[in-house]
Amino acid sequence: MISVYLVVKNEEHNIERVLDSVRDFDDIVVVDSGSTDRTMELAGKYTDRLFARDWTGMAEQKEYAKSLCKHDWVLNLDADEELTDVLRAQIFEVVEQPDLSGANIPIQEHFIGQAVHQKTKQNRHIRLFRQSQGAYGKERFHESPVVKGKIVELDGAINHYGEVSVEVKVDKVNRYSSGKAMDKFEKGKRSSLPKLLLVMPVTFLKSYFLRRNCYNGRRGFIGSMINAFYAFLKEAKLYELELLARDEQKQDSSK
Repeated sequence: MISVYLVVKNEEHNIERVLDSVRDFDDIVVVDSGSTDRTMELAGKYTDRLFARDWTGMAEQKEYAKSLCKHDWVLNLDADEELTDVLRAQIFEVVEQPDLSGANIPIQEHFIGQAVHQKTKQNRHIRLFRQSQGAYGKERFHESPVVKGKIVELDGAINHYGEVSVEVKVDKVNRYSSGKAMDKFEKGKRSSLPKLLLVMPVTFLKSYFLRRNCYNGRRGFIGSMINAFYAFLKEAKLYELELLARDEQKQDSSK
C-alpha cells in the first residue's frame, strides 16, 4: 500500500495530468497553499483527501503533507510532474521488498516544449520512501528527505513539465536562488570573490558538457546559461545578505 502526496498552488493547468497518472493509488493527499484558481476543484475529481495550509516553506509543507498519509510507503510528486508507466511498475516492485527504505528516481525534464535528449544526464531525487524512515529538513527549496536504510536506483522516470519557457525558468531560478542564499547564510557560509568570479563559467561548462546538455541544441545552450546564472545568483545574493547584516550591525552599534 502506497500513499501519494502533493503540495500545490494555482496548478489548474497541471493538476489533472499528475493525478490521472496516480489514479491507481488508494491514498492521494493534496495540500493547497492558497490557490485562487480551480486547482482544488479539479483535484476533487480524483481524491477527497484535500487540505489547506498557509505556506511556511517547501520542506515544512511537504513534511506536513507526508504526515497526513495513511501508509508507510509514500510517493511525492509535484503538480507539474507525471508518473510514467515504467516507473509505476517499478514502484510496486520496490515496496514488496522488505530490505528497502526508498528509491532514487530520475527526472525526465522538458524544456520549452520538448523532452531533453536521452543522453543528457538526469537529476535524481528520492521521491519514494518509507515515511517511518525519512523526514525533510528545513531547506526553503530543493528539499529532499533524509532517509535511513537501503536506497535503490530506478531507471523509470518522472516526467517534469514545469519549465515551459525561458521566462518561467528564469523566474524559478530567481526565487530559488534567494532561498538557497538565505539557507547558506543561516548555516554560517560566506561568499568569496574567487567563487563569485568563477562559478558562472564553471557551472556552464558542467551543465553544457559534463551533463551533456550539448545534445539539446540551442535549448541546451539556453538552459545551461540559465543554470550558470542561477549559480551566480546564489553567490551574489549571499554577498548581499552579508552586506545587509553588516549595515544592521553598524546601525545597532551607533545607537
